[in-house]
Amino acid sequence: MTTTRFAPSPTGYIHVGNLRTALMNYLIARQSGGSFILRIDDTDPERSKEAYVDALKQDLEWLGLTWDRVERQSKRLDRYEAAADKLREMGRFYECFETPTELDLKRKKQLNMGKPPVYDRAALALTEAEKNSLRAERGQGHWRFKLDHERIEWRDGILGDISIDAASVSDPVLIRGDGQVLYTLASVVDDTEMGVTDVVRGSDHVTNTATQIQIIQALGGAVPQFAHHSLLTGPQGEALSKRLGTLSLRDLRSQGIEPAALLSLMARLGSADPIELKGSVAELVEGFDISRFGAAPTKFDVQDLFPLTAHYLQRLDLSEVASDIAALGVPDSLAERFWTVTRDNITTRADLARWWLMFREGAEPEIAEEDRDFIVQAMALLPEGPFDGETWGKWTTEVKQATGRKGKSLFMPLRKALTGQSHGPEMADVMPLLQVVRARSL
Repeated sequence: MTTTRFAPSPTGYIHVGNLRTALMNYLIARQSGGSFILRIDDTDPERSKEAYVDALKQDLEWLGLTWDRVERQSKRLDRYEAAADKLREMGRFYECFETPTELDLKRKKQLNMGKPPVYDRAALALTEAEKNSLRAERGQGHWRFKLDHERIEWRDGILGDISIDAASVSDPVLIRGDGQVLYTLASVVDDTEMGVTDVVRGSDHVTNTATQIQIIQALGGAVPQFAHHSLLTGPQGEALSKRLGTLSLRDLRSQGIEPAALLSLMARLGSADPIELKGSVAELVEGFDISRFGAAPTKFDVQDLFPLTAHYLQRLDLSEVASDIAALGVPDSLAERFWTVTRDNITTRADLARWWLMFREGAEPEIAEEDRDFIVQAMALLPEGPFDGETWGKWTTEVKQATGRKGKSLFMPLRKALTGQSHGPEMADVMPLLQVVRARSL
């Protein structure tokens, strides 16, 4: 069975970059009738917050991305320790004592000599007496996995054939000196024991994947099918990392972005397929193909979400927005007409409030000085409300006869006087909703 996972760290709100990874893994699982695991990477007790766990669940539920089970890495520390013991017994795990400053000096020296900055495995030469002395002086050391210096190769679902020389990579630290298990070990153990078959993640993890493959093999696990998607940039190609604080899913939700718009964009962004608005998650599942994605950095522009949101709203029936409309105070008798008039003239649901305010309290007239006398004359001819679907036609005909104006010079000043806008819904449809005409008081 196909099994995928999304493994966020609960150290902040999830953003569009996280969503891209989550969505790809979700779609792969659902496409094959498999299992999608929400795995909380909370091995760092100082930075992990329960409030962020709750928030990320709420964000995924808002999008309609459901999981089959939840796993907490903080509940599996015994499994990571068992794996560490196994690696020690195999001679693939060794303790190191260098300080960050010492490691930095080593890297600088290697670079100055034109060598790659790879850990020199000096700790392997330490005697037990030397290790005991260092522990007494510095405390417990950190633990590194000893890589086999051979080429690590796999067929990536997006990048194609990958080959990395393990000798060009430092032996990865899997457990810190304070005992904290790091991502690489925890992820490998979880993927192996949970039967994860497919892993999609960012291309910044490629080197990490190479080392994980060796650790998986050392522990006797099956290597998943890996795929590394491109990283997102801003609309001008700038690094997106500096803007992610404003691109959290809850920020986008507060701006009125609809889930369907966000999912439709993220399911195709960076692929060879055009962006198409899909009305349901099931439609996204049906059309998803990981092989259609490319390796080049992918530009993300939050502004692209607004026309998709507007297009989505235009498709909705009254029943799907009835609660939003009722919350504004729109009478039930006007709700259907209100939605018919406004649906093509809003970008987000929040725009409905602006339209109802105009209908209920009237708009501030926009009148050019040369049109003022014309508007005064027209207002004198405007009948008392309530208006109906024929009011606009009858009134403008009468104004035309009285003033001699016609075409745009007739209709545009009247629209702007009644609505304060130069464009919008058909005025014949607007009039039955218009309860106050401020231009009467000119």
